[in-house]
Amino acid sequence: MKHLLKLLDLTEGEIIDILNLADQLKYEKKHNIAHRHLEGKSLGMIFQKSSTRTRVSFETGMYQLGGQALFLSNRDLQIGRGEPVEDTAKVLSRYLDGIMIRTFEQKEVEDLAKYGSIPIINGLTDFAHPCQVLADLMTIREYKGEFDNLKLTFIGDGNNMANSLIVGCLKVGMRVAIACPKTHMPSAEVLEFAKAYKDKLFVTDDVKEACKDADVLYTDVWASMGQEGEAEERKKAFAGFQINKEALSVAKKEAMVLHCLPAHRGEEITADVMDEHPEIFDEAENRLHAQKAVLVKLMAN
Repeated sequence: MKHLLKLLDLTEGEIIDILNLADQLKYEKKHNIAHRHLEGKSLGMIFQKSSTRTRVSFETGMYQLGGQALFLSNRDLQIGRGEPVEDTAKVLSRYLDGIMIRTFEQKEVEDLAKYGSIPIINGLTDFAHPCQVLADLMTIREYKGEFDNLKLTFIGDGNNMANSLIVGCLKVGMRVAIACPKTHMPSAEVLEFAKAYKDKLFVTDDVKEACKDADVLYTDVWASMGQEGEAEERKKAFAGFQINKEALSVAKKEAMVLHCLPAHRGEEITADVMDEHPEIFDEAENRLHAQKAVLVKLMAN
């Protein structure tokens, strides 16, 4: 594992290794055991899309691991003024020990890895959100103990979250149901990948059918960053694609609820369901631990 560009690139064993290390680092943090594996290391954090959780968790994680993180926005980089990605990758590789990038196009992340000589971490693209799904899997295992035969149902847009959840969950042995409008399906590349898992992926536009006997219900905002101009149109398209008491009524009694946050209460999830499922905030915390595990795997000597 040289980079974390998308979960399609990882084996089941590599995913489990990251989760095991994340559990260990979380235990050490809780018991005030220092783990300064990245002493003297520097992580460049390129943000072409802003974020609360991604910035704070990576910056804090690097500090706890003994390194430092540099926040780099479009205004700070020549890449935002027309410098080719390959030139930026070559230069930053001479200054830094790793780069985390949160951007729009997956190709930009892949190009940084292609032309640079240091580890690249995908902090989010329009295609994939691997760091979030590693935290999600960590949280599911904390609550459920194992992955085999668990069913996760995702409700909403067939976006980067749906893409990465399908890949991550199938690779660790879970079943996945996606409830989305036919006009907002997951990536064709991901659906093609899922064919190898035979009947473990189910895609429908019927929310209650997808939620039946689910162990985990998951949702995301209807309009992601960069889609603000489509917000009203998307409200109409996704009306009814919501985690609410009705959806929970057909899931398993002990079903957990996850949301990658930020949440728009009253849209993709009702406020009462959100307030009754604190695992959503355990999931948010686990972004820190899962990403620290990725940083150690990629950047430690």
